[in-house]
Amino acid sequence: MHPEYQYLNLLKDILDNGTDKKLFLTPEVQQQYEEQGEKPPYIRSSIGRQMRFDMSQGFPLLTTKKTFLRGITVELMWFLKGDSNIKYLVDNNVHIWDEWAWKRYHKHCLKNDPEKDMTQEEFIQKIKESQANSEFVKEWGELLTIYGKMWRRWPAENGREIDQLQWAINGLKKRPYRKSYVVSTWNPEYIYEMATPDKQREIPPFCHTMFHLVVTEGDKLNLILYQRSGDMFLGVPFNIASYSLLLLIIAQVTDLKPGHFIHNIGDAHIYSNHFEQVKEQIQREPKPFPIMKINPKIKDIDKFSYEDFTLENYDYHPQLKAPIFNAGGF
Repeated sequence: MHPEYQYLNLLKDILDNGTDKKLFLTPEVQQQYEEQGEKPPYIRSSIGRQMRFDMSQGFPLLTTKKTFLRGITVELMWFLKGDSNIKYLVDNNVHIWDEWAWKRYHKHCLKNDPEKDMTQEEFIQKIKESQANSEFVKEWGELLTIYGKMWRRWPAENGREIDQLQWAINGLKKRPYRKSYVVSTWNPEYIYEMATPDKQREIPPFCHTMFHLVVTEGDKLNLILYQRSGDMFLGVPFNIASYSLLLLIIAQVTDLKPGHFIHNIGDAHIYSNHFEQVKEQIQREPKPFPIMKINPKIKDIDKFSYEDFTLENYDYHPQLKAPIFNAGGF
């Protein structure tokens, strides 16, 4: 059976057997729905689900709808840089994280200086036009609580920063049989009410809580992701591709063979305003997975760039669009 049916069957099971739950809304988001005279969406979820993708069967970029690989790759390069400012993404025309940065600026202006407020589009344009070292970009483009920072620059005592990813790579090279290569993003100092005041951000607690790198059969590298919360229609296809690509990258720099990407999801859910798109997607028949080629000369985790990746033979069904629900805050 085509491995994409794991995903499609999970969508169907959630639709048929999931539990409906209301969403947490910040006062600002609640007000938007009230002003528009609309009811906010809810989610239908199933807990404790898993999918496995064997890298020898192709690169798991879903084929039952077109998936935005350029955005996935640019975002992953941003993570690998340990960057936490959206300037790099904006400059590369990837806008996955725009709203989270703008929200903080918008709320600050409403409270302190309404005349300086901007629309999200104006805000992003200012980020794009400003230099990376400008005060505006350094202050308002900074997300702070983001995956790359925790992977590569986990803040420790005495101002020290821990590069968890490089530590795992070094360990895999020296002692691939060890079971301890875990990279965590769950840092309570940066999460909602637990955060110190200067570290509070609008972004939800990390969805991709941790990943575990494990070698089997002597030379096969496997990546096991625990994701606490998964938006099955919009987010999870990105997550599958992103962590599969990360697995291929780490396998290359450690001279190991890519094995399985194993995706564990704590709360796997579908938004109610995605139901119709999901019903259409599960009727589609998957096409063969494409092949991901990586520049074989790159052996340093810090040397990869977007141009080092080539996707071959990606055949897909038409894109399915749905609204993104950003309810971050506390």
